[in-house]
Amino acid sequence: MSIVLFMIRRLPRSTQGRSSAASGVYKWQAPLYFVFLDTIPDLEHPFSLYEAFLEKGFHQKIIIRTIRVALITTMICVILAYPCAFFIARYAGRFKAVLIVIAVFPLLLSPVVRSFAWMAILGKNGFVNDLLLFFRIIQEPVQMLYTEGAVIVGLTYLFLPLMILPLVGVIENIEEDLLDSAKSLGAKDIIVFFQIILPLSASGLLVGCILVFTGSLTAYTTPRLLGGDQAMTLSTLIYQNAMTLFEWDAASVIAIIMITLTILVMKIIGSLATRMNPDV
Repeated sequence: MSIVLFMIRRLPRSTQGRSSAASGVYKWQAPLYFVFLDTIPDLEHPFSLYEAFLEKGFHQKIIIRTIRVALITTMICVILAYPCAFFIARYAGRFKAVLIVIAVFPLLLSPVVRSFAWMAILGKNGFVNDLLLFFRIIQEPVQMLYTEGAVIVGLTYLFLPLMILPLVGVIENIEEDLLDSAKSLGAKDIIVFFQIILPLSASGLLVGCILVFTGSLTAYTTPRLLGGDQAMTLSTLIYQNAMTLFEWDAASVIAIIMITLTILVMKIIGSLATRMNPDV
């Protein structure tokens, strides 16, 4: 109890001259402080719970798997979203609104519905296995569910709209005269893309990468239904520790680790975007 009281005294307080908005931010962050307090048993060994958690090979594999899944999902979303966003922003014309609605449609469905749809598609009796068997590419059904690949497919389908929308917003604001001037000076399309379009769209790319990565890192329903216990991630491990094993200290440690990973990756993505366009 003494460590809790000590940390509460160290919490930032709104003082005279601070804005009410800053005070509101501190109040909003209050639950995170208490999650952090749960991970500190005493001041003499403040990080003992973290050491106990990280020294287990099982937990290390889950952390690596979670980061790997989030990074791969983000990269796939970038690859798929950029041409879609470029087409919607530049060539869709009067069909732009319709295409945006189609792109956003996965977000309008329940995560459970989306995940069960992919379970039906990727299952041993699903569409993909039936198609591979029909063309004699495989001799017997392949296990696709409860793998990292299934989780990545589900997360990509879920978060692709969050990559498309920011890119559409920044690409459609790039002046056409700027591109025409570059081409009139002899720049090829590939040069125009890498030297003009890509740097000017760095802000949208930054927002999309942050949304997709943090969403993939913290998603629960899709990894739980498509990955199961065989492809467990940090979010499913939190639920297991809190609701099944009732190890709330361990769940708090995992939560702080996820928050730390999210902040670090946001910093890295932000620095990369700044290199592409210093004005970001």
